[in-house]
Amino acid sequence: MKYRSVFDIIGPVMIGPSSSHTAGAARIGRIARHIFGEQPERVTIHLYGSFAKTYKGHGTDVALVGGLLDYGTHDQRIVDALQNAEKAGMQVTFVPDDEQPEHPNTARLILEKGDDRMEVVGVSIGGGKIMITELNGYPLKLTGNQPAIFVVHHDRHGAVAAVATVLARHEINISYMEVSRRKKGQTALMVIETDQPVNARVADEISRLPNMLKVATLD
Repeated sequence: MKYRSVFDIIGPVMIGPSSSHTAGAARIGRIARHIFGEQPERVTIHLYGSFAKTYKGHGTDVALVGGLLDYGTHDQRIVDALQNAEKAGMQVTFVPDDEQPEHPNTARLILEKGDDRMEVVGVSIGGGKIMITELNGYPLKLTGNQPAIFVVHHDRHGAVAAVATVLARHEINISYMEVSRRKKGQTALMVIETDQPVNARVADEISRLPNMLKVATLD
């Protein structure tokens, strides 16, 4: 059998050599980019476990940056992601960390643009599948397989119901919901996975509800 390139051997749906270290890493970077809402100016990436040990040899670095540039797992431009990021004005710093995470393929991404800052922890769990386990210090469990909306809000009664009411009015079905808070009565993070994407008009309507602080969507 004749192969045109090494990518034909690895498979047509991802840039290899490892689904955990490349496809999963690219998905983590891309989901972080989408939650942030735009291309960041600066990104600091802390790598843990096997990510920290093999990120250059296994292409984890280019995969994460490719995701941050909004490249899909099959996008050939991932190979040149580091150079493309520099051309696009995105400064990326990698920090291998000795801390032992719960999962060996863990990355903490800190995205910044101007005064905006967002911190995401992602885990590549194998076969290109990932889990976002933390957003700005709030614990969560997000696979990125479905559309989602993220709402930072004051921890007040009725806040969750108000968001759910808006979604219901626009006939957007909730498939999963999780609310995290650091301390009672302060701020909380509402993560809602939905069957349909939440468009900008619905997100804006939610942002204008009482007690809402920040709203982001993931298609």
